Amino acid sequence: MAHTPGFPARRAALQMIDAVLHRGETLEVAGRNAIRSLREGPDKALALAIANEALRWLVDLDMLIDSATQKRLPHDAKARSVLRLMLAQWLRLETPPHAVIATCLPLLSGGPRRLAHGVFSTLAKQDVSLPAAPTLPEHVAARWGDRAGEIAKGLVEPPSLDLTLKDAERAAHWALQLGGDSLAPGHVRLSRGEAVEKIEGYRDGEWWVQDLAASLPARLLGQGEGRHALDLCAAPGGKTMQLAAAGWNVTALDLSKRRLDVLRQNLKRTGLGASPVRADALTWEPKHKFDAVLIDAPCTATGTCRRHPDVLHRIGPRQIAEMAEIQQALLERAAQWLKPGGVLVYAVCSLEREEGEEQAARVALEPMPISADELPAGIEPSPEGWLRTDPGMLAAQGGLDGFFIARWRKP
Repeated sequence: MAHTPGFPARRAALQMIDAVLHRGETLEVAGRNAIRSLREGPDKALALAIANEALRWLVDLDMLIDSATQKRLPHDAKARSVLRLMLAQWLRLETPPHAVIATCLPLLSGGPRRLAHGVFSTLAKQDVSLPAAPTLPEHVAARWGDRAGEIAKGLVEPPSLDLTLKDAERAAHWALQLGGDSLAPGHVRLSRGEAVEKIEGYRDGEWWVQDLAASLPARLLGQGEGRHALDLCAAPGGKTMQLAAAGWNVTALDLSKRRLDVLRQNLKRTGLGASPVRADALTWEPKHKFDAVLIDAPCTATGTCRRHPDVLHRIGPRQIAEMAEIQQALLERAAQWLKPGGVLVYAVCSLEREEGEEQAARVALEPMPISADELPAGIEPSPEGWLRTDPGMLAAQGGLDGFFIARWRKP
């Protein structure tokens, strides 16, 4: 079976979705482990694509499976997981049904193989289809409220590739050179496809990959003019590089050695300067105070569901509460590290109110409302002067990650 062309990629995809759904692993961690045995780059990309689409459309795939079985398969049945992979390939990746059967049924043996073959063949004969947008799990739709439907529309396709430029003045040049669109100063959006390392300007450090929404927190601090900024939870360094490029003297703090190593590599590639510090922000004490502090806080990352659909199935009240406790502690500490007149920007790539609006409401500093003229066209701040983005916004231009951002000044 392992020698059947395409089988190892399907086996890796099955391992990934099982790790996410049954062990609560992130797809990133599960993917690193599952594709380690795959030698060919295309096989690795295929395995990841299958797992991503199965998780993105999981609710709808399960409804199709249930419509073709007399007795409902248990949620954790291996046959259900394999059928999810089979349907995701056929309905989303346009793999011919005969190829799906040949590469996926070897994942099962005995009765489950006959069952999966029968269910898949029945659905193929019925020429079933998926809805226009993924159906969100009920608990997720309930949390996201009135915006859930629009957010779901933003999950149909994986996101475009956003670049942040080292020299913001060259956006028009790079948009023309790379065949992309610029939605903000220093930003270029490209279609997905080519490996990042092969795109012009990467090796010369002219840009780095960063979702447009993820670039907004650092933009709200403006030009540094040699002043001192602290980037908390900084790795892998997108916001650190933004601040350095804008003239800030940046201290980049993160707890993870591995992620800080990536930050250092990114600084070296772009030729930008910053001072990396490995420490726990909840116990670290700075030697001086800062003109600005940017907190890209640890969070549930539900705002990244376009690119990480596993968050739709892994995250619940327990994880949200755990992150909210850490975020509150970080905000309280960071407020003490500001100089008088210093600016604090708080951001999370989360769509949960507990991690966004409820955190901002507790901050005792002087509000510094975000204005529409600081933001890309089509994005508006809230009445409180906060910013909430989600994947349903800027739909015609390719959407955004979900973020919450707020800003204050120390009197």
